[in-house]
Amino acid sequence: MKRSKLFRNLRDKYKLSILNAETFQEVWHMRLSRLNVILFFGGFAIFLIVSVSVLIAFTPLREFIPGYPDGKTRKGYIQNALKVDSLENVIAQWGEYNQNIKIILNGGTPPSIENNTDTSNHLRPIDFSRSEEDSVLRSQIEADDMYNLSFNKNIKNNENSKLFIQPVKGIITNKFNPLANHYGIDLVAAPNEVVLSVAKGTVILANWTIETGYTIVIQHDNNFISVYKHNSKLLKRQGDYVEAGDVIAIIGNSGELTTGPHLHFELWQNEKPVDPAKVIHF
Repeated sequence: MKRSKLFRNLRDKYKLSILNAETFQEVWHMRLSRLNVILFFGGFAIFLIVSVSVLIAFTPLREFIPGYPDGKTRKGYIQNALKVDSLENVIAQWGEYNQNIKIILNGGTPPSIENNTDTSNHLRPIDFSRSEEDSVLRSQIEADDMYNLSFNKNIKNNENSKLFIQPVKGIITNKFNPLANHYGIDLVAAPNEVVLSVAKGTVILANWTIETGYTIVIQHDNNFISVYKHNSKLLKRQGDYVEAGDVIAIIGNSGELTTGPHLHFELWQNEKPVDPAKVIHF
């Protein structure tokens, strides 16, 4: 009963009139009910809320809200996220590459190039043991200086120096001392002096580390490796082929294990350090 009465009260008609203040003549009027008024203002409120929400969501007005990032900032977030993702992929690739280099230098085969699928047709078992003829041939080749860059103690230093050139024109400030874990020599030269490749070869490493700064490593013939550390800039990349005397870097002072601008130069053969001062004329 109360509900019916309330509903009738909502539907009761009322007249809204506008009268002339002097003549009291009716100028305008409108018939309405409480239900119409409630529906009108409720619909207007919903329309206003939806309109404001659309303006905030799809127009630049949302950037005026405190704490909401502007378009430039959001674009920067996206670009930084893409760069971080790319850097993670690059770091993973470099890690795999360096691991493969270590395995190759130790005489192993990297997993990335191993092929476990054997598609060849073996007609008979292959014997990989060394034969007497193979041992004789190895001895002849190792003894022949035309095919071996290793150094003979009976050869004078001035003849050894023909195998490599100076990496940089400078003064030796710290000599080769394996007992002190110093497997190379330190050369001090003029500022911005160029660093040269001591022989032809292929760049197998060119990157930056916390301890040695910008470092470049070159693989030469007969398992020789030359190492150049603490550079200010590298001019060659991994995989580049260089000739003797090619400019590969600029001398610098990068890395934590350095006390001033210089080049730390190392020379290795068969994973053993070689004193550069005994084979290069400085």
